[in-house]
Amino acid sequence: MRKKKQGDFLGNPAAIIFDMDGVVVDSMPYHFIAWYEALRPWGVRVNCFDVYSKEGEDWKKTLSELLLRHHIKPHTAVLKKIFLTRQNIFKRYFRRYVFKGAKELLQCLAHKGYSLGLVTGTPLNEARRILPAQILRAFDAVVTGDQVKKGKPYPQPYLEAAKRLKVKPSACIVIENAPLGITSAKRAGMFCIALTTSLPAEYLSGADIVADTLQEITGIIESSCSVS
Repeated sequence: MRKKKQGDFLGNPAAIIFDMDGVVVDSMPYHFIAWYEALRPWGVRVNCFDVYSKEGEDWKKTLSELLLRHHIKPHTAVLKKIFLTRQNIFKRYFRRYVFKGAKELLQCLAHKGYSLGLVTGTPLNEARRILPAQILRAFDAVVTGDQVKKGKPYPQPYLEAAKRLKVKPSACIVIENAPLGITSAKRAGMFCIALTTSLPAEYLSGADIVADTLQEITGIIESSCSVS
């Protein structure tokens, strides 16, 4: 059952914009493992909340804050070394799992005439490894973390997606799963639906609607798109 906060989308949405990790693909546990293992040799211990609550943020900022918390100066060389280690660990452990109903929902929305966007803090090359090519091609616009100067929680990523989709921000519905992504979408003037795939609902209170699965939100966006 969906949980209403501010109400349903008013008007006719022209575009649906998806976050990637935790929305289209169940990849957040692998991101946690990668950060945990990469930081452990430095004496830095992280938990799931440390990683999930910062999803979408520029990795340099996230990593710098984690290091400073443990009194380690985030020199450029240190940041690069840890991030490279993190990337290699992620590649080694990652197993692709597309959320149930994601493919069918994207196909139905496209068939119904909606423009589809993808906004992720992940760099483009990594996004191409994480997403199946068939699903990546379903999006009319893709905005990745290395394509914007100010990533989430700033509005630039979602505003850039609306620009590429040639729609007004107010005509967009965003599907997110993280606080910083929700803030980014709302600052961009977009309606936001959040999924509890990574964090409990109380951490997603900035969204207009909070739901548990993609199946639950299909009727909110397009009642004729039935995803099982």
